[in-house]
Amino acid sequence: MAPARHTYTNREALAEALATGVAAVLAGGIATRGSATLAVSGGSTPKRFFEVLSGAAIEWDRVTVTLVDERWVPDTDARSNAGLVRRHLLQGPAAAAQFEPLYRDADSPDEALDEVAHEIGLLSRPLDVVILGMGADGHTASFFPGADTLAAAIDPAAKTVVAAVRAANAGEPRITLTLPILAEARFLALHIEGADKKATLDAALQDGPIPEYPVRAVLHAERVRPLEVFWAP
Repeated sequence: MAPARHTYTNREALAEALATGVAAVLAGGIATRGSATLAVSGGSTPKRFFEVLSGAAIEWDRVTVTLVDERWVPDTDARSNAGLVRRHLLQGPAAAAQFEPLYRDADSPDEALDEVAHEIGLLSRPLDVVILGMGADGHTASFFPGADTLAAAIDPAAKTVVAAVRAANAGEPRITLTLPILAEARFLALHIEGADKKATLDAALQDGPIPEYPVRAVLHAERVRPLEVFWAP
């Protein structure tokens, strides 16, 4: 199923549109099931989206927020995705949300994998909303080209919900949600900005091996609804 592409003239308009859509899906989940789940990505791209979403008038105390992936650093580290979410999303009305981080006080993600898998496994599935980012190298989540556990992490039949990842371009060791839990989300979006990311996406949409552009695993995943791509220059 081809992705649905949404193009905006600027990043502020993208943030507003994406936040409005996400808030509506979360509100729908709360109305239907009494709670909702949201998994978000790190990096610099989602900051404004987080800030807009944090002010949404929904029942945030019924929302659980988690991460798509995380660098294996504490949330006091500048590179922590959890720290980014605490500073930019879990503010104002959204401060009432429950937060389920992926990092644990352990020397490596491998040591904490079972604990994190247990906690993520307690979340209601499918997740209501998953917001992915993408690097210029074609990685999404922590599905990096050349990663040591890439094949297992992007296996559509994977039984585990999280994987430990190491890759040359990843910096620190990482922990990531695996493809099945991401791909089954009710609302799955890819949030990218800039001409370089658009060029990477266009290349990834061409035929070729998935490990070359790991985002292809998401682009090719079987879904009831299309992947939603949000882009601005």
